[in-house]
Amino acid sequence: MPSAKYQLLTIGEVAERTGAAVSALRYYESLGLIRSTRTAGNQRRFPRHVLRRVSIILVAGRFGIALSEVAEVFACLPEDRSPTRADWRRIATKWHDKLEARRSAIERMQAELTGCIGCGCLSLKSCATLNWGDELATRGPGPRRLPDSCLR
Repeated sequence: MPSAKYQLLTIGEVAERTGAAVSALRYYESLGLIRSTRTAGNQRRFPRHVLRRVSIILVAGRFGIALSEVAEVFACLPEDRSPTRADWRRIATKWHDKLEARRSAIERMQAELTGCIGCGCLSLKSCATLNWGDELATRGPGPRRLPDSCLR
């Protein structure tokens, strides 16, 4: 019997250990975020280090990091092992600026909403979040008070 370090896991075992749905694991695999091998009976088997990758995917999702961004980071990671300390440092560096921009955007939005709640919106003339005469439409579609980079 192979050691636990090299043991292959079924898709159900990966789902149970990570809390991810089996359908999500299949989707992550279709995107190339995780990889499996196939048995003679065509069943998926995942290396144990996939548990770490799936955990990263799930945590990234909680912080609003898109799967496409996770894929960019995973592209520089080896597929045959768990990330090392140096690998983690690279991931953190890549995400730091994006997460900092999102944090700043959330703080700006919170300040605007707090100001709006503070005034009670009884006087719509002083509300900073209003878009009088649809002036923001000249900047393009979608929410204009937050930069597009903060919405991804």
